[in-house]
Amino acid sequence: MRFNKLDLNLLVALDALLTEQSISRAAEKIHLSQSAMSNALARLREYFDDELLIQVGRRMEPTPRAEVLRDAVNDVLRRIEGSIAAQPAFVAAESTREFRISVSDFTLTVLMPHVLARAHAQGPHIRFALMPQVQDPTRSLDRAEVDLLVMPQEFCTPDHPAEEVFRERHVCVVWRDSPLAQGELTMERYMRAGHVVMVPPGANASSVEAWMARKLGFARRVEVTSFSFASSLALVQGSDRIVTVHSRLARQMTAHLPVVLKESPLALAEMHQMMQWHRYRTNDPGIEWLRGVFLDSAREMDAALTG
Repeated sequence: MRFNKLDLNLLVALDALLTEQSISRAAEKIHLSQSAMSNALARLREYFDDELLIQVGRRMEPTPRAEVLRDAVNDVLRRIEGSIAAQPAFVAAESTREFRISVSDFTLTVLMPHVLARAHAQGPHIRFALMPQVQDPTRSLDRAEVDLLVMPQEFCTPDHPAEEVFRERHVCVVWRDSPLAQGELTMERYMRAGHVVMVPPGANASSVEAWMARKLGFARRVEVTSFSFASSLALVQGSDRIVTVHSRLARQMTAHLPVVLKESPLALAEMHQMMQWHRYRTNDPGIEWLRGVFLDSAREMDAALTG
């Protein structure tokens, strides 16, 4: 099929090329041979009268024209996918669909075991690809590389619908043999102590502390950084350091670690943990089912913690 003399099949190749920035990886992604993908790139270059991808050392980098095309082409393909690719019904018990979900290790630890168990009970052949959150996870959602993002409300994009899964507060965790384990954890003691801080991939400790300074008017003394919320609780052992983490994670992990919970002296706002999906997949029956599983699992998670 052609539109303005462009073979529309080439848009799929162009999307893969601009996403992967590699002829071989793009060919593998859409199940073409490398020679066929090279041919597609040559035809695209001729149509747009632009190189689109330029070899720089061992990498291929998009031209300015390609950068302009990237989001437009992806948006067109996602519209088509959302309109005609979704099945009219989703029967979990019969489905072999794979859902791609971007989560933090906090969500991975406290919520996903309940999600997977509930989903397995309803659809034993459904598969899940749990993906780590990078610096800009909403980019993956824009490009429909994930089916669902689970993250705090302040990181959600206004471009796609979202729904609250649960709310969370923060507590402090210290080694049980530390002087900090005795008595109230005052603001003065909190500020004097060293801190273990989880730093998301692609960020850095100074940016986290700079955010706190702007938000709360001060910055902590960071002595250890980690890329994992769950591991950060273990890292206070044998020290007088503090880690500030999610309450549910702390309650779950303290059963297995020589640490104690302390109320945080910080006036931290409650976290609204959201799930967000692509706007073109709002009526996808599979995504609707998955959202319901998440909501039911969140209620189950809290019942297990309080039981």
